[in-house]
Amino acid sequence: MTVRETCKAAKDNISYPALLGTEQKNEMLGIIADALIANSASVLAANAADIERGKDLPAHLIDRLRLTESRIDGIAEGIRKLIELDDPVGKILESWVNHDGLEISRISVPLGVIGIIYEARPNVTCDVVALCIKTGNAIVLRGSKDAYATNAELVAIMKRALENRGFESGFIQLIEDTTRTGADEFMHMDEYIDVLVPRGSAALIKSTKKNATMPVIETGAGNCHMYFEKTGDVNVALPVLLNGKLQRPGVCNALESLLIDEDALTEAAPILLGALIEKDVTVHACAKTVAACPSLADKLVPATEEDYAKEYLGYEISCKAVKNVDEAIRHINKYGTHHSEVIITRDETAADKFLRETDSAAVYVNASTRYTDGFEFGFGAELGISTQKLHVRGPIGPQQLTSFKYVIRGKGQCRK
Repeated sequence: MTVRETCKAAKDNISYPALLGTEQKNEMLGIIADALIANSASVLAANAADIERGKDLPAHLIDRLRLTESRIDGIAEGIRKLIELDDPVGKILESWVNHDGLEISRISVPLGVIGIIYEARPNVTCDVVALCIKTGNAIVLRGSKDAYATNAELVAIMKRALENRGFESGFIQLIEDTTRTGADEFMHMDEYIDVLVPRGSAALIKSTKKNATMPVIETGAGNCHMYFEKTGDVNVALPVLLNGKLQRPGVCNALESLLIDEDALTEAAPILLGALIEKDVTVHACAKTVAACPSLADKLVPATEEDYAKEYLGYEISCKAVKNVDEAIRHINKYGTHHSEVIITRDETAADKFLRETDSAAVYVNASTRYTDGFEFGFGAELGISTQKLHVRGPIGPQQLTSFKYVIRGKGQCRK
């Protein structure tokens, strides 16, 4: 099908998921979770073919593209987690009686047809379908050519499993056209798509924001910071730093920037940077940081202004000395991407200030930024991590994929 035909098909089937009951939706989630596990061999075969075709891709993209038995198990676990959550649709959010006796209620409803355009992340295919089932939305998926075989196999498995159990699947659509022209056409399908979500590189997100003719929920790049405040505990900071930087360096909630209080620089910098260098992380450090680490000076790369704003997505990090929590906050708000930041501190006043004034979607005290994730937040899955403020911020879970409408009951009242 063409891009237009695919989007129209989702729109034509919009009422089906919207009118499903909670038990039906949860049954569907169980069906697709079971189907993914039962058909993992065909998924892994398709994924291996994608990886072979994309063997020259950057390492962080290969990591995002790769599926394993354990990752498929994790996807299924996330889908089953959604079953345990309350149905976000049909909730009475607020109700009141106006001056003329009208009973007014605000009720949660699905958003409609959600479009998502994403790169080399086949797990997103399953997460998004599951979230849309839970929230009663139709979905149009447009993955990149690098993951097309995997995405097509995953969608086929889920749709076939639903149909075999008597459910319709027309509200789930995958765009076959993976060309740039196809992507641009998708961005102009506002006749059928209610909201578009880009997940991928900064270039993809920028292009979508610039060209899309429907509302866009921006899921952002992740220049995430750890700030070691002068009262911080190195024994707390070290595992948080290594987990944030090294567990999966190619994802958006990985640490890319380290800030160290000048009053703690001599003590903390050699330990923290030494641990990174031992793990083969390239450290781009400011002059003050280099001076505080004479034993590491020949292993540190002088930092540039560009480094402080960079999302490395690999074994690199920037490091800068700052005077105090105020300068740390200013630096983060200037160079960051409003994603996830952490302060390492034993000072409650500094922690409270950091939490209040840092303008990011998720702000932590003494914990890894890697927790910024729909599953870790208890949402089961996520559509992405929004770094904007309208209509959603942070992990996009079930509640964030609803809107609302007003329901008014009267007895013949007319406005005077």
